[in-house]
Amino acid sequence: MKLSLLVPLLLAAGIAAHAQGGNPRMTSVDPDTGKRGDIVTVTGENLDKAHVAKLYLTDGGDGKNDAEVQMLEQTATSIKFKIPAKAISGRLALMILTTSKPQQLIEQPVKVTIEDGTAQ
Repeated sequence: MKLSLLVPLLLAAGIAAHAQGGNPRMTSVDPDTGKRGDIVTVTGENLDKAHVAKLYLTDGGDGKNDAEVQMLEQTATSIKFKIPAKAISGRLALMILTTSKPQQLIEQPVKVTIEDGTAQ
């Protein structure tokens, strides 16, 4: 009798844990254009420290131009970051490194245009 109660409870707990463990997804960025040193906010879901280990700007190439960004604030629905000094100019995608095992690099569907110059 106890076993018949335990199985549904374990099944429900597993489903709840799986539902909470969704992939990080970015949906918008503000502003979408900036200079090195500017602060940018990206919004989406599952963006907290439990899901996102690192954030990069990428041109989608061989990785030579990828630049890790400094995350200033990180919540489940947003990440505020500073455009790094070594970011190349142009329209760059955001790419996350997940905390999942194994970790994954996932390029996001949002982009930031980096203009020449430095924020003042």
